[in-house]
Amino acid sequence: MISFLGFSSFSLIWAYHFLFLWILHIFIPLRKHPAVRILALWCSSYISGVIVYAHDLANILLSLWGLMLFLAVFHQGKLLEKLTAVFIFYPIMISVNFLMYDVSGKIFFAVANAPAEHEDWTYSVRLANAGIYAAACLARLLFWLGIYWFLRKPLKEIRLNLTANMWLIVDSIIVVSTIGCFTAIYFTTGESAVIYPLCITAVFSSLGCVCLVAYMSDAMQNAYQLKTLKMRQEYYQDKMKEEERVRAIYHDMKNHLLVLENSRGSEKAGQLARKLRSQIADYEDYVHTGNEFLDIILKDKAEKARKRQIDFSAAVEFHGIDFIEPLDLSALFGNGIDNAMEASEKLPEEQRTILLKAGRVQNFVSVLIENCCVPQEGGKNRRTSKGDEFLHGFGISNMQKTAEKYGGQLTARRESDKFILKILIPVP
Repeated sequence: MISFLGFSSFSLIWAYHFLFLWILHIFIPLRKHPAVRILALWCSSYISGVIVYAHDLANILLSLWGLMLFLAVFHQGKLLEKLTAVFIFYPIMISVNFLMYDVSGKIFFAVANAPAEHEDWTYSVRLANAGIYAAACLARLLFWLGIYWFLRKPLKEIRLNLTANMWLIVDSIIVVSTIGCFTAIYFTTGESAVIYPLCITAVFSSLGCVCLVAYMSDAMQNAYQLKTLKMRQEYYQDKMKEEERVRAIYHDMKNHLLVLENSRGSEKAGQLARKLRSQIADYEDYVHTGNEFLDIILKDKAEKARKRQIDFSAAVEFHGIDFIEPLDLSALFGNGIDNAMEASEKLPEEQRTILLKAGRVQNFVSVLIENCCVPQEGGKNRRTSKGDEFLHGFGISNMQKTAEKYGGQLTARRESDKFILKILIPVP
């Protein structure tokens, strides 16, 4: 039985090490080489599993500096991001480890009435020790599973959406938990149970800071997105009025030009008439999707694609699909085509192609945007190639949120030199 409990404890400890490394990876991705990742798992076991006791300065500092060095060596990202990871996870890690060993030790000596010397322990005492230790390892693993479930989305949002100045604000908030946890464990005198509330406070303070910053980041992103979409809607509404005015005079103009071209006037007048007819011919190529707002979006994007020497092809059938709001159409199609054009501009003119297909497929609205792109550069994990990361690069995330608003999903993948984005939204 003792051997079984020992094996169980061993398995639970390594499951915790793997989970701790995975949570760090969600926030700051590991370097990609498989050997580096295996080595990272082995090294993380010494850091995440460090035994912490009250007034234990050596292990408290070892875990702090060890975590800093570990993130610097094995993880991608900027220095500020890695420093933030230390401030987030260090107080949680040492608080949980301290509580695990201190509480389990108190329970063991209270229940087993064990002698001070290990050699004098009976079988029942050693069984109690193995059982309590396995239960403590299980409790720690379950706690970190809860941390993973609670933080997996906020951690991603923080990493993707914060600017350098915002990182500094985050660090200034979260460092309080790190300092408080360090001070409580090392400097608090008297019974170790006095430290328990401080450790629990440090844990929940770190979690609260992460959620608060994620909420602020999401609120700022949504505010920027709403402002952008409203500007787009006003722009497209103006375009719709302009198009209505142009279409109202188009047929009369076309007839007048035909009369002028076939009249017995000079050859120069005929050439002028033919030139004018060719210039207004673009209005005959107007995309009719079944949604007037979407018609204007696609016509506007097609004009921009022509100016940028991009071959833009669209096959869109939206008749009867009226449950998607105009702002959301702008978010889905406007952002997707803008991203495709931005990627296409980096290629030679003969490789600049964008294909758009959209319509109803059984009980789903399907949107497919496919464009050629340059090969992906290794070692980068950024939303955008532009300098201002906050004002740009929200396209994909905003499209994903819009799809999820209607119960749909977005997938994006690279295939060789092509980027393929697909959206599926169930029809109500």
